[in-house]
Amino acid sequence: MKEMAIKSKAARSAGTVRRLEGRPLSSQVMYHLMMFPGMVFLLIFSFVPMFGIIMAFQDYVPAKGILQSEFVGLKHFQYMFSLPDVGRIFTNTLMIALGKILLGTVAAIVFAILLNEIRITVMKKFVQTIVYLPHFLSWVVLAAVVVNMVNLDGPVNQFLAAVGIGKINFLGSNVWFRPLIVLTDVWKEFGYNSIVYLAAITAIDPGLHEAAAMDGATWWKRVWHITLPGMLPVILLMAAMNLTSILSAGFDQIYNLYSPMVYQTGDVLDTYVYRMGLISRQYSFSTAVGLLRSVVGMILMVSANELTKRFTDQKIF
Repeated sequence: MKEMAIKSKAARSAGTVRRLEGRPLSSQVMYHLMMFPGMVFLLIFSFVPMFGIIMAFQDYVPAKGILQSEFVGLKHFQYMFSLPDVGRIFTNTLMIALGKILLGTVAAIVFAILLNEIRITVMKKFVQTIVYLPHFLSWVVLAAVVVNMVNLDGPVNQFLAAVGIGKINFLGSNVWFRPLIVLTDVWKEFGYNSIVYLAAITAIDPGLHEAAAMDGATWWKRVWHITLPGMLPVILLMAAMNLTSILSAGFDQIYNLYSPMVYQTGDVLDTYVYRMGLISRQYSFSTAVGLLRSVVGMILMVSANELTKRFTDQKIF
C-alpha cells in the first residue's frame, strides 16, 4: 500500500509538470512583461557599462574617448603589481571583510538563539524592531552618529576618561580605525542577519529539546548539541554566500568615516579605485584595479557555489 501511495503521488507530480509545460506561450506573456522593466534596468546599468573594461588596457584620454585611445595591453596591471600600496590595500580589504563576516556571523547566531528564548511576544517584537532598525538606515546618516559618539569630545571618550583609560582618537588612529569599522558594521547588520538563523531555529523539532530536558540536559547543552547542529546547514550556506563579498569591505561606510590619517589601515579596494579614478583621474589604472577585483570576486563566487553544493547539497546559483 505504501509503494502504491508513493507511485500515485509521483504520477500526480508528473502530471502537474506536464500541464505546466504544456501551457501556451501566450499565457506567460504577462509574467515576461512584469520582468521587462527590471531586465531593461539591469541591461542599462550593469551590462552596458561593462564596455568600459576596455579602458584597463588603454591609456584612456577622455577627449579621445574609448575608441580612439591608445591600447597598451597589460601595462596598468604590471604597474599595479609593482606598487607597494596595492598589497597593503588588498590586506586591508581582506582583514576588514573577514572581521565583518566572522564577527557578524557569530553575533547574528548568538542573538537569534537568545531572541528565540524570549516567550513574551510583545517584548520579542520590541527587541526585534529596535535591533533591525539600523539596517535600514544609510551610512550617510549612521556615520554622523558614529562620529559624534567616538570623537574626542563624544560620550565614548568621556567614559574612557572617567574610568582612567584616557581619550582615544578612534577616527585618526591606524590602530583603532579598523576595529571601529568592523564593530560598527556588526552593530548595524547583526539584527537583520539573524532573521535567517532565527528561521533555522524554528525549523528544529521541539521534541528534541523536550526529550533532552527530560533527560536532565541544561540549556547550554541543548543549544550545543541540538540547536547549533540543527542550524549548521544554514550557517554553512550563509558562510559560503558571504565568501563572494570578501573583497567588498563596505565603500559607503569607510568613505564616510575615514580620512588621510588612516589610509594605511582603512583604505580598501573600493575606496582606492574611487580615489585613483575620480579624484586623481587615473581612469585606466583604476579600471585595471577594479577589473582585477571583479575577476577575483567571480572566482570566489564560483568556489563558494561548489563549496555550498558539497557541504549542504544546495547551490547559490
